[in-house]
Amino acid sequence: MSKTTITAALPYANGPVHIGHLAGVYIPADIYARFLRLQGKDVLFVCGSDEHGVPITLRAKKEGITPQDVVDRYHAIIRDSFANLGINFDIYSRTSNPTHKEISQEFFLDLLNKNAFREIVSEQFYDEQANQFLADRYITGDCPRCHQPGAYGDQCEKCGSTLSPSELLNPKSALSGATPVLRQTKNWYLPLDELQKSFLDEYINSQTHWRPTVLGQCKSWLNDGLKERAMTRDLDWGIPVPIEGENGKVLYVWFEAPIGYISATKEARPSDWESWWTGDTELIHFIGKDNIVFHCIIFPAMLHLRGNGYVVPKNVPANEFLNLEGQKISTSRNWAVWLNEYVEDLPNKQDELRYVLTSIAPETKDSEFTWKDYQTRVNSELVGILGNFANRVLVLMDKYYGGNIPNKPHTFDSQELAKQYIAPILERLNQYKFRDAQTAFMELARFGNKYLADNEPWKLIKTDPEKTEEILSFAYEILCNIAWASEVFLPFTHAKLLSSLGMDVLSEEATSAAKTAFWKDGSWFVPAAGSKIGKIELLFAKIEDDAIEFQMNKLKSAVPPLAISTENSQNTAAANASAPTPSVDADKNASPEEKPAKELISYDDFSKLDLRVAEVIACEKVEKADKLLKLQLRVGAEERTVLSGIAEHFKPEEVIGRKVLYLMNLAPRKIRGIESHGMILMAENSEGKLSFMSPNAQTESGSEVR
Repeated sequence: MSKTTITAALPYANGPVHIGHLAGVYIPADIYARFLRLQGKDVLFVCGSDEHGVPITLRAKKEGITPQDVVDRYHAIIRDSFANLGINFDIYSRTSNPTHKEISQEFFLDLLNKNAFREIVSEQFYDEQANQFLADRYITGDCPRCHQPGAYGDQCEKCGSTLSPSELLNPKSALSGATPVLRQTKNWYLPLDELQKSFLDEYINSQTHWRPTVLGQCKSWLNDGLKERAMTRDLDWGIPVPIEGENGKVLYVWFEAPIGYISATKEARPSDWESWWTGDTELIHFIGKDNIVFHCIIFPAMLHLRGNGYVVPKNVPANEFLNLEGQKISTSRNWAVWLNEYVEDLPNKQDELRYVLTSIAPETKDSEFTWKDYQTRVNSELVGILGNFANRVLVLMDKYYGGNIPNKPHTFDSQELAKQYIAPILERLNQYKFRDAQTAFMELARFGNKYLADNEPWKLIKTDPEKTEEILSFAYEILCNIAWASEVFLPFTHAKLLSSLGMDVLSEEATSAAKTAFWKDGSWFVPAAGSKIGKIELLFAKIEDDAIEFQMNKLKSAVPPLAISTENSQNTAAANASAPTPSVDADKNASPEEKPAKELISYDDFSKLDLRVAEVIACEKVEKADKLLKLQLRVGAEERTVLSGIAEHFKPEEVIGRKVLYLMNLAPRKIRGIESHGMILMAENSEGKLSFMSPNAQTESGSEVR
């Protein structure tokens, strides 16, 4: 039997995990691992704390403690938080343990002995007061693009530009505040330029099944031409470079952190750990989009160089970012919903969070969590649909039949039921469309509710008790299928349902056979004759207004809110090409293909919009921006410059000459140092694919749209 190794990105042990991490990585990974296990596949699901990043040393310095103190504290918090949410890792390890050090150093030496590295002497910034070389994050200065103070040596967090320390204006050491000097130092570099020609070009271009965002970002890197990258650093916190005489050097965190997946495997499966990374094995990485280059380019290059049958990733279903209450999640400003605090504030509501975050999973574009939307989804969907159906079925069974299930055949075709309600769940899970899979799961509950409402057994019992037995027997059958399907999405609810349905008393053999038939074959489950319900338990409770008010006050007291355009710029540079977030009061029962309508606006609101027809007369890609195109528009006799986040959907030559709908009176906004005036309007389907809203070819440029 082939094996599947599933990895979830190693979280930095310099703080707890928040809902952005959960929606982007850990809940999707857990759903997929559960799904494969239920199909009877041989699965290993690994993760662990990343404990050697520069943010850890920065936090340690800030708190006046050691880096080990920091990682010990947060490793325990993160590990326990995942367990509390039902994230079912086979192992949750850490990169400070001896096994990881051994595996990482052995991996480095193997590549060194194969002459896979370039040994390069270069000039790097050095802090003469702290007496050490400075990693990128130890250097701050003014951004050369937007001139924002406090940019890091690798990135400006205001404009999102990728930087190198030498580009910063007025550089300062984050350790002492002194101006650093350049000194020569030796490090070992991975020759990504050579590997692009010999391996990476072919590998990346063959992954046509990857998500467009992932593939697009990888191809952007390849198109720009890969450059050699240092795999060692001049630091004192990390795994020492295993070369005699090379003191004060450690393995680059993005060299050894992915090896943490391998070392965790050795801990979990000491006797056959290599078989999970070689031979007949599929490797699946779950990550956020900010880690794409490391998991899709650097780590595959390392595995390729290692050889010995090591497999490279088959798929990397990276997600976009989750925003919070109109702003980018910010750990430095404490603008986040922390998992460890959630489970304390809202005990026994783990599945509620899993459900809501899966419902809004940022699979194709950035999405947003609001506490009001959380309350609406829990109350109207989990309580009002799923919980309501389960409670009505069980209460009526207890009331009319003492909990014994009538053995009355129904007129529905089980194969058709399986095709309509079970197959879509399995199909979408196989396609990594977890949001759509959960929607399909909820269709079962909607079907059950409608069936009861249409037949009204509480009325029929007085005139046709035999027909009532048939109706409630089938309703119980629907609920049993909901119970099986719930395990991947709502594991805590699944356990409650099995108990209430009386299915927890089934033998292990019967349970295993039923699960295999359901999950592997997509069969509709038919309960055995003579079944009897267990103790009736409410699946969900309504979220009251005071609980939401408490969470909102907690957020507001943590940090003063920022304008979306300031804090959110680096994640939503393509906002002018993205559909706005629907109102929290919109119809939550709309299908995924059909967006709910937004709140009504007045005619005066609409009349403020200056919509025109514009012609694209020039178009080019924005340097170092994967999503952005720079468009030159002719609007009547006037020309306007607009940045649009459509580069992953259209090439510049495909845009030139088009007539587009243009929002002219949107306030100018500077992105990547370029001032964008207005917004072009696009249509977006349920898969996130964009298309132009093209006016008639005869319509003159500058014409007003009414």
